[in-house]
Amino acid sequence: MDLSWMAWTWQTATFFGVILLLLVGMTVWEWASPGGAPRHGVLGLDTTRGDRLFISLLGSAYIHLAWLGLVGPNLWWALALSIVYAIGVFRFV
Repeated sequence: MDLSWMAWTWQTATFFGVILLLLVGMTVWEWASPGGAPRHGVLGLDTTRGDRLFISLLGSAYIHLAWLGLVGPNLWWALALSIVYAIGVFRFV
């Protein structure tokens, strides 16, 4: 399989590695504490752990894209903002 079309840098590998670790972590969390019953959050819909992970990942992508477009290529503050956003999603959504 030829993957030369993809720009495999350490940043790209880290990105996919973090996504993999998040999925493995959620799997272990569900195995250790089954159920994770849906809860009714501030959005007005019932969400499970997986739903909240998806919402936080999607929102973090938009935060990073907006940061790139409005501020520039230094993404460390966007990462910090995304972590705060994800904590808020898991807490209140």
